[in-house]
Amino acid sequence: MSIQHLGVIGAGTMGNGIAQISALAGLNVTMIDVNDAAVQRGLATLKGSLERIVKKGKLTEEAMAAALARVKGSTSYDDLRGTQLVVEAATENLELKLRILRQVDALVAADTVIATNTSSISITQLAAVVNHPKRFIGLHFFNPVPMMQLLEVICGLQTSPETHATALAFAQTVGKTPITVRNNPGFVVNRILCPMINEAIFVLQEGLATAEDIDTGMKLGCNHPIGPLALADMIGLDTMLAVMNVFYDGFNDSKYRPATLLKEMVAAGRLGRKSGRGFYSY
Repeated sequence: MSIQHLGVIGAGTMGNGIAQISALAGLNVTMIDVNDAAVQRGLATLKGSLERIVKKGKLTEEAMAAALARVKGSTSYDDLRGTQLVVEAATENLELKLRILRQVDALVAADTVIATNTSSISITQLAAVVNHPKRFIGLHFFNPVPMMQLLEVICGLQTSPETHATALAFAQTVGKTPITVRNNPGFVVNRILCPMINEAIFVLQEGLATAEDIDTGMKLGCNHPIGPLALADMIGLDTMLAVMNVFYDGFNDSKYRPATLLKEMVAAGRLGRKSGRGFYSY
């Protein structure tokens, strides 16, 4: 199936990023959020992002105007009728996502592909509330969407080969490099990344080195662009703890237990950049 019209649920950071790359690729996009204020914020963020690209000389004014004209903001799910692909990019909350997916499923055509941008929730579990679960798939974009090249394409137990093929073709259309992943807690990237960050927190907890030296060691010794503790602060320590708890519950394996210091930091409200203090002060 060729995707010409995309629906995006959620006009926040991930949603407006997905809308941006899709519009630049020539697709018509309908971006939905709960109220007009949220929709307008999303559209303003998208416009600001494109204006920065124009200032860098990487996009013409005409191309920007054409891309913006392809994006329609709305608060009505009825505007998803006629889409060939709908990507749910709402907050990482299971009940919220299930409610959204039921609404989408009731409106779109039986052959419309329905996808989720979840970074941790089971694709198989989410697909179960869709009438035709074979057309459901995970499309895990990375933040910031316009800059990050990777797209994890996650197949649930019910996902059909045709749906998978459509997702891979969509990735190519919007200029992303897809990797195909079987449904499992954390998929691939977060499955590797988050335990590495958690181990860095254990190293700090045990007093082996300072936060600065741990981060310097990983940047210079492993050529990482940012140290694991600074990255944890950027992600949000509450999010890190939630992900590690998903792994611990999902695999029932003690190697995924969250570091005690991580739990303490979250309990203290030291969540990283968003709270002004984490492993570093901001």
